[in-house]
Amino acid sequence: MEKINVNRELCDGCLDCEHSCQSLHSSSRIKILEYDSSFYPIICQQCEDAPCAKICPTEAMSQTDVDHDKCIGCGLCSMVCPFGAITITNTAEKCNRCADREEGPACIKACSKRAISLINPEKLKAAKQEKYIAKLAGKTKGKRQNSFVNIITSGARTNKVLKE
Repeated sequence: MEKINVNRELCDGCLDCEHSCQSLHSSSRIKILEYDSSFYPIICQQCEDAPCAKICPTEAMSQTDVDHDKCIGCGLCSMVCPFGAITITNTAEKCNRCADREEGPACIKACSKRAISLINPEKLKAAKQEKYIAKLAGKTKGKRQNSFVNIITSGARTNKVLKE
């Protein structure tokens, strides 16, 4: 499942993503908060074992969306959300990654700094593992770098020469 990722180093706090989301939905489903001159996104992480869905008395809440016809606006989901990403207007509101839009999430399109993107955590994990293994094997691009294996073997060769 793809997730919305915000690169905090690129985010300048312009709030274009919030305004875009609010114009599309009844309220913004993404919040950018400032702390120590850095900007942090508050957005539904669509938890695998979603506490909001478990606690909902009307079963209006799911991992990825809210059934506004069933929601009574009790706020229990908002209280148990570990990220504080659910807001209550008349009913609960949380990010569904603009599932009803063919062009994808509005916040991504609105971000002029390109700080917001969709990522697939499994693909990201696999790419990081591949990069790490390539580094260990000494197969990095560009100039030759000492790999973990080369360091061990060169150290062993040095010790062998010193002992002789």
